[in-house]
Amino acid sequence: MRRIGIIGGMGPEATVLLMSRIIAATPARDDADHVPMIVDNNPQVPSRIKALIEGGGEDPGPVIAGMAQKIEAFGAEALAMPCNTAHHYAEEIRNAVAIPFIDMVRLTVDAISSETRPGAKIGMLASPALRITGVFDKAFTGTGRIPLYLADDGPLLELIRHIKIHGADDNARAQMTVASRALICEGADMLLIACSELSLVSGAVDPAAHSIDTIDLLAGACIAFSSGQET
Repeated sequence: MRRIGIIGGMGPEATVLLMSRIIAATPARDDADHVPMIVDNNPQVPSRIKALIEGGGEDPGPVIAGMAQKIEAFGAEALAMPCNTAHHYAEEIRNAVAIPFIDMVRLTVDAISSETRPGAKIGMLASPALRITGVFDKAFTGTGRIPLYLADDGPLLELIRHIKIHGADDNARAQMTVASRALICEGADMLLIACSELSLVSGAVDPAAHSIDTIDLLAGACIAFSSGQET
């Protein structure tokens, strides 16, 4: 099994969630069958919200690239990062290391393109930072799929902040249900859980909706790489 390096801490619970989903999805019969992981769970990465939404924070890019280099030096053979917003810095990561970066955004767009028809509207359960930076908009270019953001996505940012403080409590789950229903009402054909904090309450998405979670796709790709199913 090849070693996966995880660029973590954005946030800490999301990092543990990716690890848990990798473990849960691995067809293991003993300890040695599991994916070896080298994790830098660094909560001191400069705030993506301050840098990308508020426009006044320290640039997280150099810190994230430095984490990637450190993880590579420890022996990781590929890198994964369970933070959708931080994929804004994906190119900096690729430029900093010689090992593959398993791109959660690209995985997601490929999966959605295989499950939907051109013209499908993809409801974005995501930080407003993804809308501002266009991380997914750029990735969807040329696919015929259209990312759909809530007319007012401020409450999603408040929900993300709530989860960072209080965890996946009943209030968070209720807000997730409301947000998912609002996207359906605005015309979404599929819902995309594109924030790893929101992945912590993925079970609260309206059950009538067809949804996909970026963390699940990343976990599957990590298992495939580690087991040698993908190069």
